[in-house]
Amino acid sequence: MLVDLRIKNYALIEQLELRPSPLLNIITGETGAGKSIMLGAIGLLLGNRADSRMLFDTERKCVIEGQFDISNYQLQDIFDAEDLDYDTHCILRREISPNGKSRAFVNDTPVTLEALRKIGANLMDIHSQHDTLLLGDGVFQLNLLDLYAGLVPQRTMYGSAFRTYRKLEVDLQALESQAAQASKELDYNSFLLNELEEARLDNEDQEALEQEVKQLEHAEEIKYKLSQALHGLRDSETCATGTMKEASTLLGQVASYADNFKELRERLESCLIELHDIADEVETAERHTEGDPARAEELQDRLNVLYTLQRKHQARDLPALLAVRNELRQKVSSVLNLDKEISRLRKDSDAALAAVTKQAAKLSESRRKSFPHFEKQLGLLLADLGMPNARIVIQHSTGAPAASGTDVVSILFTANKGAQPQTLSKAASGGEFSRLMLCIKYMLADKTALPTIVFDEIDTGISGEIAVKVGRMMQQMAHKHQLVAISHLPQMAAAGDVHYFVYKEDRADRTVSRIRELSQEDRIKEIAHMIAGAKPSENAFQSARELLAMRGEVAA
Repeated sequence: MLVDLRIKNYALIEQLELRPSPLLNIITGETGAGKSIMLGAIGLLLGNRADSRMLFDTERKCVIEGQFDISNYQLQDIFDAEDLDYDTHCILRREISPNGKSRAFVNDTPVTLEALRKIGANLMDIHSQHDTLLLGDGVFQLNLLDLYAGLVPQRTMYGSAFRTYRKLEVDLQALESQAAQASKELDYNSFLLNELEEARLDNEDQEALEQEVKQLEHAEEIKYKLSQALHGLRDSETCATGTMKEASTLLGQVASYADNFKELRERLESCLIELHDIADEVETAERHTEGDPARAEELQDRLNVLYTLQRKHQARDLPALLAVRNELRQKVSSVLNLDKEISRLRKDSDAALAAVTKQAAKLSESRRKSFPHFEKQLGLLLADLGMPNARIVIQHSTGAPAASGTDVVSILFTANKGAQPQTLSKAASGGEFSRLMLCIKYMLADKTALPTIVFDEIDTGISGEIAVKVGRMMQQMAHKHQLVAISHLPQMAAAGDVHYFVYKEDRADRTVSRIRELSQEDRIKEIAHMIAGAKPSENAFQSARELLAMRGEVAA
């Protein structure tokens, strides 16, 4: 339950602190005094989006903090799921800076807004006019019925199975789309791949081919130049080897005179050996160099094939061309394997759909069993709130599996005897909507574990004895849940265990909103004002005392 609420620097609120009772808390005040502003602040605490324009002082940050006692509620798993430390006293805090930046904290640990919403949703339930509008929505109605029938675990299991099925369906559709696109490209890719496969690129050496072609094309020049080189090295009277040999002989004749002469001769002998080897290799190369036009043409044709393929595939060299071929192999192979994968996915999807259909049937059966009980209990509660002829009928049909099952429901309502029940949007007035929502909240009080429920003018459109009964109903709910109710009705004000009054205070520079807990005498005065206006008569005061006496607050 909410133990302490602090609001600082928000809208008309400079600073406010509220320590609500664990039972029924009533908040009253004139229109515009700040009651809805408090709800806006609580909404921020529960993860609503922030707006820096709502700051009371635009130079300071806004801080909203709520302390909750959650010792009697099993919420540890939720904290574990968000990787947060669990404590029986939980503090939520929201800060909005003047530049619009928002920060959220749970037990002083920074969290995302999404995490704050998840935690907050398990601490407070705010009923507003928006909830009343939602009551006309089929999905919202189905959620209420599942909560009433205790089917949330069963629906959670179904939801998990449905998400598995939907994922398989999405994957299957994506794969089928991919296969359709790939099939369009298959013929062209296969042609390109066959062309590359026929080129037999694996053992090819493009550089070697290019070099051999050059040699064949210039064979005569090469043979002549090699012959000339051999002549200069070995076959002429003044050849290099002969000249070096003479020089070696001369150095040998003086080698005994100095060690360096001996060393020079040895070095020259080494060069001579190397020169003879070179001459032998030149001779071998010259002997094997022969022109072969047929071979040159064959090699050039091979190179032309490579050059054509490289230009076609924009490959700068043979390795790049091989990479293109491997990529085409993968594309063609993947198309051929897609059919197998599609077949497997379709089989898994069919199995998942069968499981979903089976669970949906069980869920639907459980729902239908709960409908008569819901209709009867809600009808009895509405009768007690001044609608004796009210009739509730749950219209039901089934459709394709969806996130919430195969059931489509609509709560039909009529407040008049003999009238045909219609959808809530057509049949219920504003006051009837409010009473319907209150009765449903009352019915769900035993089904939920929400520590705190906030009602924003749930008593719209009612008065007199019905308002007294609404107050009693909320008193009963308050034994299981902490309730905070904003009201304009004296009957409701008298039903509260604690009564808070919201008012405006005019300063020299601006207006601020404040709240205070009313004493016993102050409650009588406030309720008398609610009954008779600014200047209540003694009768109004007496009526106020009588209303409080019904609550047991003061003697009649």
